[in-house]
Amino acid sequence: MDFLLVLFILAIIVLYLSVVIVRQGTVAVVTVFGKYTRVMTPGLNFKIPFIEFIYRRISIQNRSVELAFQAITSDQANVNFKAMLVYSVLNQAEETIKNVAFKFIDEASFMQALIRTIEGSIRSFVATKRQSEILGLRSEIIEHVKAQLDTLLESWGYHLIDLQLNDIAFDEVIMRSMAQVVASSNLKAAAENEGQALLITKTKAAQAEGNAIQISAEAEKTASQLRGQGVALFREEVAKGMAESARVMNEAKLDASLILFSIWTEAIKHFAENGKGNVIFLDGSTDGMEKTMQQLMAIQKLNGDDANGAVQAGKR
Repeated sequence: MDFLLVLFILAIIVLYLSVVIVRQGTVAVVTVFGKYTRVMTPGLNFKIPFIEFIYRRISIQNRSVELAFQAITSDQANVNFKAMLVYSVLNQAEETIKNVAFKFIDEASFMQALIRTIEGSIRSFVATKRQSEILGLRSEIIEHVKAQLDTLLESWGYHLIDLQLNDIAFDEVIMRSMAQVVASSNLKAAAENEGQALLITKTKAAQAEGNAIQISAEAEKTASQLRGQGVALFREEVAKGMAESARVMNEAKLDASLILFSIWTEAIKHFAENGKGNVIFLDGSTDGMEKTMQQLMAIQKLNGDDANGAVQAGKR
């Protein structure tokens, strides 16, 4: 009984050591006396106890790592980078799994090589650029690193999925100076915009004033023309009336000076009716009236001579 019990216990132990469960998303590399033999896929697997050993379990899922390091530009400015790297095993082919399992002694060695390679690639790129260019070259930096890493990672059995530069910052002193430069540029732009706005405002105001003066001048010109035409028509009508009156009085054999006297008295009447407190001095003496009548008759005679001359000219 004891012997059978021992055999039963040994069988259980052998069976236990023979069963290998590989979790989903991983594979297991099997060696025999230290030499690679095969790869176990996810699920239930069996191995030979005490002969086959699980050398390493390798995850084929995506993995990520965060990086933080410094680089120096060509004008000796320190740039602080924070990046995130996403990578995974290239595929589940046997050669790929062998590269992943045996290229590096352990996972820490692989991570150290990967991080140092990325840092070196970014530093070599940044060293050729100036401080003012770095912030605008985020995409170019990523493309440069990917171009250098793709082939190298494939030789290690990995694939670079994504590289993100989450933060690019300079030293505090440089950041303050950059902020001052940006602030001064904004002030300069604001001053230029304000100057342009003021110039436009003054130009528009000058144009409006010029247009107003031009319109006023045109209106005054038109008003003057209309006033002149009105005065000319008034004088024409007065002349026609006086000529008709003189003709009637000549036919009646009356003195034409009576017309002038009538005009003079009508003027006095108009002054009295429409005056608003203004003082008008008129010489009402006999000599004054006679003098005024002589002046009016002289004007009439002059107008009559001009009219006769015009008639004669028309006949010729």
